[in-house]
Amino acid sequence: MNALLSRLQGILDDRGIITDRDEAEPYLEERRGRFQSKSRVIVRPRDTAEVQAVVRACISEKTSLVPQGGNTGLCGGAVAEADEVILSLERLKGIRDLDPVNNAMTVEAGCVLADLQAQARDANRFFPLSLAAEGSCQIGGNLATNAGGINVLRYGNARDQVLGLEAVMPNGKLLSDLHGLRKNNTGYDLKQLLIGSEGTLGIITAATLKLYPHPDQSANALVALRDLAASITFLGQAQSGSGGTLCSFELIPRIGLDFACRHVTGCSDPMTTPHDWYVLLALQASGDAIDVKILLSQILETAFEADEITDAVVASSEQQAQALWKLREGLVEGQRFEGASIKHDVSVPVSKVPEFIDRASATVAQRVPGIRPCPFGHVGDGNIHFNLSQPVEMDGQTFLALWEEINHLVHDHVAELGGSFSAEHGIGISKISEMHRYKDPTALEIMATIKRAIDPDNLFNPGKVIPAPDADPR
Repeated sequence: MNALLSRLQGILDDRGIITDRDEAEPYLEERRGRFQSKSRVIVRPRDTAEVQAVVRACISEKTSLVPQGGNTGLCGGAVAEADEVILSLERLKGIRDLDPVNNAMTVEAGCVLADLQAQARDANRFFPLSLAAEGSCQIGGNLATNAGGINVLRYGNARDQVLGLEAVMPNGKLLSDLHGLRKNNTGYDLKQLLIGSEGTLGIITAATLKLYPHPDQSANALVALRDLAASITFLGQAQSGSGGTLCSFELIPRIGLDFACRHVTGCSDPMTTPHDWYVLLALQASGDAIDVKILLSQILETAFEADEITDAVVASSEQQAQALWKLREGLVEGQRFEGASIKHDVSVPVSKVPEFIDRASATVAQRVPGIRPCPFGHVGDGNIHFNLSQPVEMDGQTFLALWEEINHLVHDHVAELGGSFSAEHGIGISKISEMHRYKDPTALEIMATIKRAIDPDNLFNPGKVIPAPDADPR
């Protein structure tokens, strides 16, 4: 490591290397506090050329690299499990180009997501990727994990927002395709291979992103459902009646609303009567050809007549809309005050969401009496965050000791319903054991072959995404 450190000092400026433990701490502990990096060296290159130089130095010294964005991941994907170099991309913050005619912007990997949204907005354009950590997560990490968020229903995942990519490969060469083309049929789409690979195949340094006309009108409502099954029929009716303007459709359970209202400042129940299940939906449109407020009113009227919903609060101002969305955002924050929690980020076919929630809730309640399921999330695309709070009378550590067992109980139901145990958070460290258990063996074999071909020395983010062959529990 000393020889490598000497080489890195010749590549980077004084701000580019961190070896002091206290200064390194923000880079070493992941967001949930479950994993701690063992790295002694953090590097912070200023541009793509420095990233390349760092990679080449690590190749020469046979030292592995762990790419890191905003360190907001939830699966330990940016954690160094050995004495590896953590490569932070936070200084790559340039907006290289914003072309409103082509509806595209080219940005560097360290740009914070919320800042990109603001840049697009200033150009009267819209970048739709939106998630809870958008004030601190970085676009490179969003792409490396193929992030989802609240607008997937209309716009798709992170990979669907990308026109081009620049990345440093494990051999130190630069893959550069930032042309911003919507049609390019010249062979393998390599950017899609790198997106979602969690830095195991390449280090994303820049991307050309799709933009859309900025929505200048929106309509938001919190709706009480007749029951959980009604969430699916109401979704179908809302999609049919929205004229393509429905962008978010979020499931909220009563317990989650209680958590937010109990613990988060500014959260309060806007309805006078409690209900078991709610949906928070949003419609957005550009121009005046469609009035989304009228569309929302018609959608709700039809749903009331069909007995799909029993109550609704429609935001009449931007302030009221923000208050409704604060309930959705406050749910996770409020759950932290309820003790330990075991969390799952799963997806099933949209039609199977109610069945999954019912089956998984019954199973975990049988295993741990008093457990408090709090299933919420993006029901419009089948992605449910199946979070479980500890029983009130149980010790937190005792509950967390059941993490792996509970995971298998929940993920077994997901698999039986044709779903995925990782919908939008990635694999990282925390879910790698599930890959052998649930991933198709042929798919795993192909993934391992690709990894060996691109990174034969396993220098890029080792131990993530692809499990070791001898780790198969089957």
